[in-house]
Order: sequence, then C-alpha cells, then structure tokens
Amino acid sequence: MPTPLAAPLTLPCGATLRNRIAKSAMSEDLADAGGAPGERLSRLYARWGAGGAGLLITGNVMIDRTALGEAGNVVIEDDRNLEALARMAAAGKAGGAAVWPQINHPGRQTPRFLARVPVAPSAVPLTLSGAVFAPPRALESAEISELITRFGRAAGICRRAGFDGVQIHGAHGYLVSQFLSPLTNLRTDDWGGDPERRRRFLIGIVRAMRAEVGPGFPIGVKLNSADFQRGGFDEEESMAVVVALEAEGVDLLEISGGTYERPATSGTIRQTRASTLAREAFFLEYARKVRARTRMPLLLTGGFRTRAGMESALTEGPDGRGAVDMIGLARPLAQEPELARGLLDGSVSESRVRPRRTGFTQLDSLLEITWYSYQIHRIGNGKEPAPGVSPWWVLAKMVWRALASRRAAPPLHPRRDIHPSA
Repeated sequence: MPTPLAAPLTLPCGATLRNRIAKSAMSEDLADAGGAPGERLSRLYARWGAGGAGLLITGNVMIDRTALGEAGNVVIEDDRNLEALARMAAAGKAGGAAVWPQINHPGRQTPRFLARVPVAPSAVPLTLSGAVFAPPRALESAEISELITRFGRAAGICRRAGFDGVQIHGAHGYLVSQFLSPLTNLRTDDWGGDPERRRRFLIGIVRAMRAEVGPGFPIGVKLNSADFQRGGFDEEESMAVVVALEAEGVDLLEISGGTYERPATSGTIRQTRASTLAREAFFLEYARKVRARTRMPLLLTGGFRTRAGMESALTEGPDGRGAVDMIGLARPLAQEPELARGLLDGSVSESRVRPRRTGFTQLDSLLEITWYSYQIHRIGNGKEPAPGVSPWWVLAKMVWRALASRRAAPPLHPRRDIHPSA
C-alpha cells in the first residue's frame, strides 16, 4: 500500500508540493559576513533536496543586517545577494523539492553582541540573562510600517531568485510573535491594545508579500499555538489569528509553540494527553482544534519520529483528512538527511535520532541545539553527519567558534532608524 506521506498536496494558490514531508526550519548559521548564502548553504540544501522531502523551509532569513538572531543569518535587504540566493534555490530544487525561505526579524531576541539596542513592539526586556540580550526600545509607528515593507520586499526578491514560496516566522518569540503577545506588546496605538490590533503587523506583512509576489506564489506562516506564559499569547488568540490568516489567502500554516523564555520543544513543556504522546507530536491536540476552524492546509512540526505516527496524523479524522496535511521534520534531518526518502519508499519506519540527555532540562536543551548545529555544519562542509560524537565536545567546539567569530566581527553599527535613507 502506498503511504499517505507520498501523496501530493495542492495549495490554495495552485502550487503543488510533491509529497507530505517538509524539512522545517533550523538555524544554519552558515551565511558569509555580508549575509549572502555561500557554497556551504548550497551544498547543504542540495543534500536535503536530494533526500526526498517535498518542501524545504530554510533557516532564518533576516530583513535587516543590523537585526540578526545569529551572526551567520542570511540577510535580504535588496538585490545585492540575488545571485547567491539563486544558487542556493537551484541547489535545493535540483532534487525535486520546493524551497521556501523563512523570512524573519528577531526583535528583542537579538544577542547583545550583535545589537546594542534591539527593537521590539514595546520596551519589554527578556527575562533571560541581561549579559546575552540587551533591553529593547519600542518601535515608532513609521518604523513598523517600514518593516512591513521590508518583509514584502524580501518576498519579492526570493521569487526573483527562483525560490518556490516563502514562510513568515510568526512563532518562537521573534518580532511577529512579539507583536501578537499581550506580554510583549503593550502598545495602545494602531499596533496594539487588543487582539485585532496586535495581529495587524502580521496581516500587514501577508498583504505586503502578496502585493510583491502575486496570487500564484505560496505564502506560509509559522504560528505559535501558544507561548506558554501566563497572560501571554494563548490558544484562543491563536485561533483568531488562524481565521484571519485564512481570510488573507495564506497557503500553509505551520503550527509550533513557545519562545526563548519558554521553549515548548526542549523537554520543559509536554502535552499530557496519552493520545498525543502516543502519536509523538507536541501540538497535535491544537492542530485538531484548528482543523475544525479552517480549511487552510496545516503543517505540524515537533516530535515526529515514526512513519506510523506521521501517517496517523495525516489520515485519522472523521472525514479521513486527518489532523494535518503535512509532516514537518527538523532535527532528524540534521542527522539523517535521506530520512524522507526512506519513509516514502518503506525502507525506514522511524528516525534513529535519539539525543543523549543528562536529565537537566536547560542543559539538555543547550546540548541538543549545539549537537544538531554541528551536524548541519558537517553536511554544509561536504561531510557525513557524525552520530557518535560527544555532545560535550561539540558544545566546547561551538563555544570556541562563537568566541572566535565575535573577536573577528566588525564593530557594531551605531543605533539608527531602520528607514533606507538612514
């Protein structure tokens, strides 16, 4: 019997994805000093593109080179990196996958060594160590409008570079997520004060992108089910955002959750219903609720490890449609870049990835992040993943690399407005 994972998916805009497996975004941190994707990113996406997935969503592509989440983020401000972007797109598409850049702005989640004064909807600092993240300043209304324009411009450049779609990162505590949350958006103007005005920034980005790319080019959104903080963005508000996104013609909604302050997939937060645990996915119960409210195609990422669990999420529902339309895989593909092909042809029934744990949640989270990042860098360098390497050795190596990069980094830009004329 053919697996439902192999069925193509036609999106509302008319574009078709060849199967139901997506490589979800992971930070690659492999761009050059000018924010351009180089040979390592092209090599990485060529490998993933040949691995069988129908959709590849890239790591963060930032819209402002002075607002980065990591020093090695790809940046799209204008056409200066167009040729390099085109090479990356072609490399990922060569194996038949669609490639969508994930367009993002970190807001207050910009490390201090990359920005002395990050921007945010309101001047609400992260509760994490001040040694890592500086307190942000509140954006002015004109700056917010300019940011929306930048998101739209980046989407248009992605289309000209040959990418097949784009995804807006509206989750995990980055800028769009900051606008959506009543904890981080304390504004009382046109951009905050109630749920409708808090989502105006995201809706404005969708409209700006659509104006740039036209009706037949896919636009996706990654959205938190909740940020898991008392008084923050919750499921009720998230559902209202979903309904608004469908009305705007969004083509694919990826469901996630959590923020830097409260990561939902690191082991600190787990849904407790036995049915959810049996099916592996962290946000499956929320996906079922979303399915009852929208016909927008849904992508679910987080926790999937077995073909049986993935197939169940795609098919188990009252109408046979299942809770979701696509399965997102991230960390397993850093270790097993050909996993999707094995799941599709039946030669593989589950991922072999089983991260080593110490039992200390925050430490485990850090070890996992650095360990998978190391595997991504190996693939980008033309090497095979190294499953047997010690996570402690990897952590030491990555810290040394970060310190070396910081010493070699150019001086920080002085604080400035984000307008192009500045």
